[in-house]
Amino acid sequence: MSATRTAAGPASSAGAGASAIAFELDGRPVEARAGETILAAAARHGVEIPRLCQYDGYRPDGNCRACVVEIEGERVLAPSCCRAAAAGMKVHASGTRARASQRMVIELLLADAPAGGHREDSELAHWASVLGVAGSRFAPREQPAPDLSHPAIAVRLDACIQCGRCVRACREEQVNDVIGYAGRGKHARIVFDCEDPMGASSCVGCGECVQACPTGALMPRLLGAGAAASDDAVRAAPRASQRQVDSLCPFCGVGCQLAWHVSDNRIVYVEGRDGPSNHGRLCVKGRFGFDYVASPDRLTVPLVRRPGAAKNPRFGRVPADWREQFREAGWEEALELAGGGLARIRDVHGASALAGFGSAKGSNEEAYLFQKLVRTGFGTNNVDHCTRLCHASSVAALLEGIGSGAVSNQVSDVAHAEVLFVIGSNPTVNHPVAATWIKNAVRRGAKLVVADPRRTDLARHATHVLQFRSDTDVALLDAMLHTIVAEDLVDREFVAARTSGFEALREAVAPYSPEAMAPVCGIDAATIREVARLYARSRASMIFWGMGVSQHVHGTDNARCLIALALVTGQIGRPGTGLHPLRGQNNVQGASDAGLIPMMLPDYRRVGDEAAAAAFEQLWGAKLDRRPGLTVVETLQAAAARQIRGMVIMGENPAMSDPDAAHAREALATLDLLVVQDIFPTETAVLADVILPASAFPEKTGSFTNTDRMVQLARQAIDPPGQARQDLWIIVQLARRLGLDWHYEHPREVFEEMRQGMASIRGIGWARLEREGSVTYPCVDETDPGQPVVFRERFPTADGRGRLVHARPDPADEQPDEQWPFVLITGRQLEHWHTGAMTRRAQALDAIEPEATASLHPRDLGRLGLHPGDRAAIASRRGRIVLRVRADDGVAPGSVFVPFAYAEAAANLLTKPTLDPFGKIPGFKYCAVSVSPAPSAQAGAA
Repeated sequence: MSATRTAAGPASSAGAGASAIAFELDGRPVEARAGETILAAAARHGVEIPRLCQYDGYRPDGNCRACVVEIEGERVLAPSCCRAAAAGMKVHASGTRARASQRMVIELLLADAPAGGHREDSELAHWASVLGVAGSRFAPREQPAPDLSHPAIAVRLDACIQCGRCVRACREEQVNDVIGYAGRGKHARIVFDCEDPMGASSCVGCGECVQACPTGALMPRLLGAGAAASDDAVRAAPRASQRQVDSLCPFCGVGCQLAWHVSDNRIVYVEGRDGPSNHGRLCVKGRFGFDYVASPDRLTVPLVRRPGAAKNPRFGRVPADWREQFREAGWEEALELAGGGLARIRDVHGASALAGFGSAKGSNEEAYLFQKLVRTGFGTNNVDHCTRLCHASSVAALLEGIGSGAVSNQVSDVAHAEVLFVIGSNPTVNHPVAATWIKNAVRRGAKLVVADPRRTDLARHATHVLQFRSDTDVALLDAMLHTIVAEDLVDREFVAARTSGFEALREAVAPYSPEAMAPVCGIDAATIREVARLYARSRASMIFWGMGVSQHVHGTDNARCLIALALVTGQIGRPGTGLHPLRGQNNVQGASDAGLIPMMLPDYRRVGDEAAAAAFEQLWGAKLDRRPGLTVVETLQAAAARQIRGMVIMGENPAMSDPDAAHAREALATLDLLVVQDIFPTETAVLADVILPASAFPEKTGSFTNTDRMVQLARQAIDPPGQARQDLWIIVQLARRLGLDWHYEHPREVFEEMRQGMASIRGIGWARLEREGSVTYPCVDETDPGQPVVFRERFPTADGRGRLVHARPDPADEQPDEQWPFVLITGRQLEHWHTGAMTRRAQALDAIEPEATASLHPRDLGRLGLHPGDRAAIASRRGRIVLRVRADDGVAPGSVFVPFAYAEAAANLLTKPTLDPFGKIPGFKYCAVSVSPAPSAQAGAA
């Protein structure tokens, strides 16, 4: 049967808590809630009425008529999925008349799908069995041929009963508008776009239709090891599995809950669960990107670099013969070489000669232990992770302005907002399920403003689209602030009671009128004023931003402007308002909370704060350094200068993710000892001295914190392959060899220690996590439900006020010129995550997007003499790559967009390592490049 979901999605369910409605069902008195359908009320009372077009959480359609019931006093039968119960109503769900109609509907549908469908648990076959319908007397329709054009979804419409679930899934839930009806009468049929094969349509592969389909007309294909062999290539994943494990999606920060269906230590398929952030929805990565765990590329045994095997940092994709540089080792030898070698560097060269990069994909417990290992085992604060490369500038501005680096309101608050301002973010690609809630809110009447140098897919849903020039965020936002101040749209009461610095801000924004900034940012003054008024005047306005805001050398200034917009208008501290930097990785929020950053202890307590340092010294029984450590880019610069001599890197890939990647690889190659703990031979791992095979996400249990501040529990579904070990175990073993007496056996022990040092999660016990699955922080005690909306009365600053900080619209230091006339923008793709280590080893995802491409405006392609599919060379002052081009009229003329997931054309070979002075984040979103045709034989890095 179908997965259960709540009907109301992110908003509260209608009629909850209202007075009961008494009516009669099959001769017995029952009660319904206000607005509840007969079908739903009957299910609550244990009466199962047949249904096929109804799906929990979807709008009732009433088109299959399998759920009809007889209501005394009414001439015709009523569809119970659409009809609300009324006081005194007498309903017969299993009477002679209703049963005859229900059986007839099932028999007619069996004529269209003679076998009852392709799912072993087909709902049509189930209801046929319940009602005693063995077959059909009616002639079958002409059966369509299977459509196997999509890498992840098998389309076999011979099982389609036209219930409409897939249409509602696609058009109303995910709002992708791909699936529809064509034809009339007996010629009616389900189509994709303009009757295209699914694989050639605009389908984004979210699989919502697959999860909703009751018969298996749409089914997940069998993915992973063996799936491409013989006729397995067209097989659907079997619905029967040995067990189901409730867990989380391992990709973005939305934190979707899902269920792994497992047989023989293999994930067979995935379904969305009714979690608080997704309510059953998933994206293409969450639903079809799981088989990377079974890749033959998995690291399964410890490896040690062979004597004399030189480290060559100059390569594109990982060399095919990389394994020849290493020999297999036992765990004891590998750990001694790793931990013992790090200890010797510490003892000879001092603590500051060591550093560690943890992972935003690991659990909270792993992040906490890793930073504790570096601080107490190495004796330094040289610990960081990929937050430095995504939202470090946002966190710097938020801590400065409102005293907290976390989001003020959850994504689900879009249901309460009147205006949504999305800037520097492409959520349909980077946070697809969050994007569905935004699109749902727009359909309910919310106004959407999309501001971005690229015209993204979300723009087609927007009231206003501000496609401003790259690098001019501050100019645009200052002009909005000028309008709000000059036109007296300020919430004076809020500003007086809860902010500081307003008069200085008023004076600072005075020169930056929309008329003055329009030539700078490329948005006309009237539009800037209109958007500023819309945001300021609405009852509830909410700001979302992504790395298009933060990944600039003025990223902190960009975020300061957004904070100022919320503060001067009072659009914070209430439902439907606030500031939400959408987190990238699945646990970048939790890893940062746990202290995996060089200037902060857990819970964002500064390393130089004497009281905080003393508290953790007491908790950990070790002396702590009071000096902030080096950030990611600073660490590699120090390695190049031979100041850092040894590193541990857990689950990060700086050889791909860092700016000026060629320099980053050279720095890694200079280290005396590089220990890499990972699941694949990444571009970083092949430069290591010791490689420790670790556990993938479905192979571990732990807590993870999503972008909404929800601490959620992931559960182990399968065992690691070969000799690969749990990451927590590896960290503990390294710690012991560094002289630490650690004996953690289970993540719950680590989590309970975290609670002692972190007030934000003190009310979240492990038993509570196991029971509830998800708890929002801050949470002060076990009775606290958590706080989805924070800053209602004060900010966690010294004086309780939000601080207004002005930013000037200064340009980046590298601007386009005659030699380098284009602006490079880097980012992610829907199908591929971060550096591609996982998703490029997922069968369906790699089949959809198998090759690196650069997107340019069609006018630029024409001017360069290029056509879509041609190869082009993109060069900067730092490197050169060759890849195919795409035409994209959403890319502004003079710009080029390149995803950074492809090692053979690594975008970060081009980017610049100049840092934001506050967040220490590189400016990934802006550098000057040239674009030229390349010989067709060329490909990759050059």
